[in-house]
Amino acid sequence: MVTFSSFQDTGATVCFTNRQEAGERLAQTVLAEVATLPVQSEARRFVVYALPRGGLPIAHPIARLLNCPLDVIVAKKITRPDNRELAIGAVTADGHVIWAAHRRLIMPPFHHHESALEQARSHAEAQWRTLSPTGPRANPAGAIALLVDDGIATGMTMAAAVRSLRAQQAAAIWICAPVAPPDLMPFLQELGDRVIVLATPQPFNSVSRFYEEFPQLTTEEAAAYLQD
Repeated sequence: MVTFSSFQDTGATVCFTNRQEAGERLAQTVLAEVATLPVQSEARRFVVYALPRGGLPIAHPIARLLNCPLDVIVAKKITRPDNRELAIGAVTADGHVIWAAHRRLIMPPFHHHESALEQARSHAEAQWRTLSPTGPRANPAGAIALLVDDGIATGMTMAAAVRSLRAQQAAAIWICAPVAPPDLMPFLQELGDRVIVLATPQPFNSVSRFYEEFPQLTTEEAAAYLQD
């Protein structure tokens, strides 16, 4: 796969003021990468997809700068019933599932596995209904699809979203985020055709520690980005 990464190893605790600032910085890096594409490239149509809700403030300035549609792909982690923080996989609202490579070592009994999958998918479907555009949806077929989040911790939801876009026949998928752990980069480069990540701090721990301000977005705030 052709890959592109723009990242730096840094021990800094804070990399970004807030999602808006991170989105503007990421948008400029994306624009610089777009400039490297051949002028006569067959796939010069772009669609930006955010992983809600936190991905929307990051994706919005990218879509604005590229003058292209902004849409959402909703993916939710599948977690163990006894440990909601442990991701054993992810599922999108349209039913694309990916499991962690180590899931057989940590999976609960089969009936719990099915229950966890259905619970995550139900949550994803509910959020998609809340945020999905009221007008025609963006069509990724034959386009360069930019998949954007405010940070990537495990890569599970990103991987499920990539699978959804592959099924919709996107010409190429660019994975874009302000921050991700350095040891996740090879996995992301396998997933996407290009990967644009601004910072890869170590130790990582969580996405939120690299933002000065990292509030939870309300549904109304998230929807406003799609209506703009």
